[in-house]
Amino acid sequence: MILAAGLGSRMMPLSKTCPKPLLKINGTSLIEHVIILLKNAGITDIVINTCHHGHQITEQLKTGEAYGVSIKYSQESTLLGTGGGIVRALPILGSKPFLLISGDIWTDFPVETLLNKTAINNVSHAHLVMVNNPGFHPDGDFGLTGNGVISQDRIPKLTYANIGIINPRLFNDGETIHPKAFSLTQVLNPAIASGKVTGEIYQGRWWNVGTPSILEALNAKTTQVD
Repeated sequence: MILAAGLGSRMMPLSKTCPKPLLKINGTSLIEHVIILLKNAGITDIVINTCHHGHQITEQLKTGEAYGVSIKYSQESTLLGTGGGIVRALPILGSKPFLLISGDIWTDFPVETLLNKTAINNVSHAHLVMVNNPGFHPDGDFGLTGNGVISQDRIPKLTYANIGIINPRLFNDGETIHPKAFSLTQVLNPAIASGKVTGEIYQGRWWNVGTPSILEALNAKTTQVD
């Protein structure tokens, strides 16, 4: 699943008339880069959630045939947040663990390393890819223990790279009734506290393309799509 529904408020004014995932790095939109990354890893069945200027995304990507993949859309009439957006898409995603990635990152992360079937099926609730803290997020999100368990208390903290494996049971455990719109962290935090979320650190190329200045800098650094 590619998350692509957000307003991209930090990307204003560029995102006022264009959804952030369609902004381009050297001629290739952010979300096309993600699709190519997934395709090269052998992932061809993709679900994308849309809301803000979502029709532009569906008009650009269509069924995914041009990229060698099959795309289904989970369209939101109002923003449901990262958690609510996933819950809405679960009927399309099914009951097995799935890869989750944001449509506004630029990376060469080897997605195929997450796809070992045995490893995926052993994911209790979630497995998160972490990166060193970028300048705009110096305090990080979570710690990572030596045996690969995500911790809220472990120091130093790292930043969630917006790439991971999600087991749908993450949204089913417990009796908490979530509001219609909610953040993924609302369900991650209790699972992390229970030791049910694992992780790994990636130290290769990774950008969260959240502002016009980052977009400009990445365009200057990147000469071609990998």
